[in-house]
Formats: sequence, C-alpha cells, structure tokens
Amino acid sequence: MADNARVYVGFDSKEVVAYHVFCQSIFEKSSIPVEFLPISLNNIEGIFTRERNQLQSTEFSFSRFLVPYLSNYEGWSLFADCDMLMRTDIAKLWDLRDDRYAAMCVKHDYTPKVETKFLGQTQTKYEKKNWSSVILFNNAKCKALTPDFVNTATGLQLHQFKWLESEDMIGALPQTWNWLVNEYDYNEAAELVHFTDGGPYFDEYKNDDYSEEWFATRDRVLYVAQR
Repeated sequence: MADNARVYVGFDSKEVVAYHVFCQSIFEKSSIPVEFLPISLNNIEGIFTRERNQLQSTEFSFSRFLVPYLSNYEGWSLFADCDMLMRTDIAKLWDLRDDRYAAMCVKHDYTPKVETKFLGQTQTKYEKKNWSSVILFNNAKCKALTPDFVNTATGLQLHQFKWLESEDMIGALPQTWNWLVNEYDYNEAAELVHFTDGGPYFDEYKNDDYSEEWFATRDRVLYVAQR
C-alpha cells in the first residue's frame, strides 16, 4: 500500500487563493496519495491560544509548530507555507525522510534583500530565516512541541529549532525544495518554489519568476467542464 504523504499547509485568510493553488500544484503531479490538512486558526481554537505578535506576517507563523501534536506524534508530516508552488512529484520529497533526524528542512544561509514584503509587512531578519517554511517533521521525535510550549515559547525558540536537544537532530534538504523567489536566481530545476516576499496574487509580485506557472495552476483550480 502506498505511503500517504500527510501535508499540513499554512492557511491565511488574507491569501486564501494561495492555499488552494498550492494544493492543486501538489496533487496534480503526485504519484502517491496525499492528505491535505490546513493550519487554520478557526480549526485550532482552544489549542492555539497565543496572541498575535505584531512582527508575524501570517496567521500560521507560530501555529505551524503544532503539526507534531496534531499528528499525535506519529509518523511523518510535512509542513509548508501556502505561498508556494510544487513543480514536481511530492513523492521525491517524501522519499528524503530520514529517521536519524527529528526535523528536516532547507538550511538557508542568506539575508533578505528587501525590508518590506507583502501587505507592508516587515521583513524580519534572523538566523535560520525561512528554515521553518518547509519542515519534514519526524513526529515522535518532536514531543517537546506541546501546545503549551508552542503557545508560550519565544518566536526564536520555535523558528530556530531550539526545542531540539541538538542541532544534529536537524537534517538538511536540498535547496531546490524551498527555492526562494527573488532571493535566489531563477532555477529551472527548482522543485518547490517559495514566493517569500509575496505571491503572484498580489499585483506587486505578479511578474516574478514562476508567476506564469502559478497563474496556469490557478486556472486549473477554476476549471469547470462545459457541455
């Protein structure tokens, strides 16, 4: 039996279309069954009680770290921001899971080029920036991420993976699995692209790299057969 890919996607009420287009881009190319689970604030009331921080740019900035808890600390789960586009079979990413690690991500080493991103949000700069935007969680090894910890830990404790006993517990994914649009040059081999400054659905970013692919995927989301 195929090993289902359990995919949690950050959902933000200010960019609803992003969630649906990203999911479309995954399942239309996937060779394995995919289970989609939105991280939406209205679905985790009573579990996620943290007040919004003025520096967080999305509704799922911190709630993403509930994924192991929501997965009952069993198996593997993928978390990804919604402002992304999958350009290949997710099975290739799923095959990279390595039980030696508690979490796996692209270990970016960069300083953002811009000070402000979509909707006038401040582009915060910190060590391990964007590591947490795509995470493969080995859930049984992430039991430190309890609801209480996620609700009370500092932003840096969460996003810099300080909930792990050691940096050695973080496995590295190839950079092509979280390719940062505008931060990195266009790469035809990019497998998962991340519109980190702002998605093509915002006018300011509608001509960015990979935007044509994003709009083509959106058109397929809206497709209805006519008689």
